[in-house]
Amino acid sequence: MKPLDLTIRLEWAIVAVAAIVFYGSTGISWWLFGLLILAPDLSMSGYLAGPRAGALAYNALHILIVPVLLLLAGHLSGRVTATALALIWIAHIAIDRALGYGLKLSTGFQDTHLGRIGR
Repeated sequence: MKPLDLTIRLEWAIVAVAAIVFYGSTGISWWLFGLLILAPDLSMSGYLAGPRAGALAYNALHILIVPVLLLLAGHLSGRVTATALALIWIAHIAIDRALGYGLKLSTGFQDTHLGRIGR
């Protein structure tokens, strides 16, 4: 693994740890965290309709735009549950990136913006 790749993965690991620590500060049950941490991966079912649809579905739930907006909205409105859901979602994305799983290209599940999985 190249030093830059290692640095990027370390950054994402730190984001994951931060999201988990902040989740702990919400006071919401860890059962919810355990139940939902893999929920974004249900989007992989889009691959049943082919690689293009699969990539679209997967990427829709693995980009940071919506969970970060949900985090801001939850924080600003004082809705702890929204904040907690956003932190679970962010933790999931960050863990994926730390493990080398990037946004999918329409050429196939193994092809990501970070390179080919398993290279």
